[in-house]
Amino acid sequence: MTRSVSLIIGLHRLHRATIAWLRSWWSLLHFSILIFSLGLSPSSYNRSNRPLLAHRLVINTAPNLVWFSVACALVSLVLIRIVVVSAQSYGLSRYALEMVVRVLVLELIPLTAALFVALRLTLPDGIAFAQMRSTGALDSLQKQNVDLLRREYFPRVMSGIFAVWMLAIFSCVSSLILAYLVIYGFTPWALQGYTRVVGQIFNPAVLLILMLKVVFFSFAVALIPLASSYYPLEPDRRHRLFAAHGLSEMLRLFSVILLVEVASLMGNYY
Repeated sequence: MTRSVSLIIGLHRLHRATIAWLRSWWSLLHFSILIFSLGLSPSSYNRSNRPLLAHRLVINTAPNLVWFSVACALVSLVLIRIVVVSAQSYGLSRYALEMVVRVLVLELIPLTAALFVALRLTLPDGIAFAQMRSTGALDSLQKQNVDLLRREYFPRVMSGIFAVWMLAIFSCVSSLILAYLVIYGFTPWALQGYTRVVGQIFNPAVLLILMLKVVFFSFAVALIPLASSYYPLEPDRRHRLFAAHGLSEMLRLFSVILLVEVASLMGNYY
């Protein structure tokens, strides 16, 4: 009798967890559709909304772009030097550039840019909105006929997407320049061979996969942390604390990033 009761309780908990999991992903899908609808709407870029969007894009991208690029350049210098020295010690100097480009530019930099934007911008915004939701501040704003989706969420989502794009593009270009300087030095005579090797790596398929990876990284980073705070919290206190601290959004975000990274690796090397 006790075993059957325990089994029923376990099945009931599993059912509730499954329903909550499906509901959270449905909320994310619904929120993404709303954001993309605003992105395709000309009214989101009119005279009244454009200054707020531009302000959010600048303050979320410009300060982070400077010191992220500097930090990424320093780390890139160290990694490039390690790869070059290791390749020379094994007599594989001709493969050093290809290894640097594939490991650093194709894999590490887009992933690092996405995680940086998530930890620096979107996850703190999601936690702040979730806390405002739990205290009723967002509900009071909605009662005052404030369009939260257009005035608060849409600029933050767009700034998160734009920040990932800018950080990834700028850091990839700077790493390619640093790779040339470290391997060949300050000479223009190796530029032809360098561009030939880089061009062979960045064939149309690899370039398309890299672009899609950065795009999906930016969508995941910008949408997932903010989606759950847009909807009212569950009455369960444990779920409220879980959402307020951003743990569920962080786990969901890292899961999606991992899936995108695995898919890109399969596309590049299988």
